[in-house]
Amino acid sequence: MTLVVAVVAPGNMGAAVGKLLTAHAVEVLTTLEGRSSASAARAASAGMRAVSSGELVRAQILLSIVPPASALAFAELMAPALQGAARKPVFVDCNAVSPATAQRIGAVIETTGAPFVDAGIIGPPPRAGAAQPSIYASGPHASQIAVLAEHGLDIRVLDGPVGAASALKMSFAGINKGIIAVAAAMTLAATRAGAATELRQALAEREPALLAALGRKIPDMLPKAYRWVAEMQEISQFVTLEAGGEIYLGASQLYERVARAMASDDAELEALRRFFKI
Repeated sequence: MTLVVAVVAPGNMGAAVGKLLTAHAVEVLTTLEGRSSASAARAASAGMRAVSSGELVRAQILLSIVPPASALAFAELMAPALQGAARKPVFVDCNAVSPATAQRIGAVIETTGAPFVDAGIIGPPPRAGAAQPSIYASGPHASQIAVLAEHGLDIRVLDGPVGAASALKMSFAGINKGIIAVAAAMTLAATRAGAATELRQALAEREPALLAALGRKIPDMLPKAYRWVAEMQEISQFVTLEAGGEIYLGASQLYERVARAMASDDAELEALRRFFKI
């Protein structure tokens, strides 16, 4: 029997996951309700079949891959359809949310009788010739999505409760994207003070590996900054000791600032591009 998986939404990650699954003989459903023409184009290119949100429950597994700020709202949107489904899909929240948010989403889904899995994706969208992202899953029903490993996805089941996978995702993203935020902030500060050239030379001499890594990460961050704002806010909820939460609220504000700069192409954005030779 053909495995049917629903993937919402067909953004960059969701469409790439959908394309990988369709390439491995999976029927992939999605919904385009409220989505843009770009989303529709990505879904079509990935071989995903668009249905109404109510029809998504026909899948055996439903992967929620939406912006962090929309994760709980999507679960609430799906709850009535899940409640009425005779055969309920495993609902997998794959979003960059805190363990507390994952538990709130789980509570919504569990009232419908559908199995809930907390998951976190680490790595970029899958593409041919590159390392695949890993999907870490936790909670009592996590083993039910192990079948996806037979269809191209790197599934890693954790021995932990709902919230463990989200904690791992928050921790990894907090380190990786936290370093990027610090580097961007200090580069802009050095630029304003007239020390950007000297800072780059010092990094080249003292931390060449770090400079090389940032030379890849900063350009990659610029068009994604708007998507990282809510993620940093979720991390701030996760990190509560020793002013950790405030650190990530600051990172959220920085990414929001970069997102605004991308919209207006202002001088600070140009400073980052010049520093990292973009």
